[in-house]
Amino acid sequence: MPELKIKCQHPESLKIFLKAALEKELQSLSDGIEQTKQRLQKFETKYQLSTEEFIRRYENDEFTETLELDEWIGESWMLKNLCEEVENLQVVEFVN
Repeated sequence: MPELKIKCQHPESLKIFLKAALEKELQSLSDGIEQTKQRLQKFETKYQLSTEEFIRRYENDEFTETLELDEWIGESWMLKNLCEEVENLQVVEFVN
């Protein structure tokens, strides 16, 4: 795993600051994931399809493209990206 080293006069203060910033970002991403899941649930309820099934059928040209369906795809893409960001940040490790 790549490593980043930072030298400063007050390393413990910097460590506290970076941990707090990381926790804040993870919380923000978590909130975004929850909101995105709620929006996806609305589409799934309206169309009586899971997002996975919708994407599969959309890719097989079973739907006419509309702004609303584009939004559904965008929300699906957003959820994937938010989850990837969380995964990337959860592996950050602070060592002494």
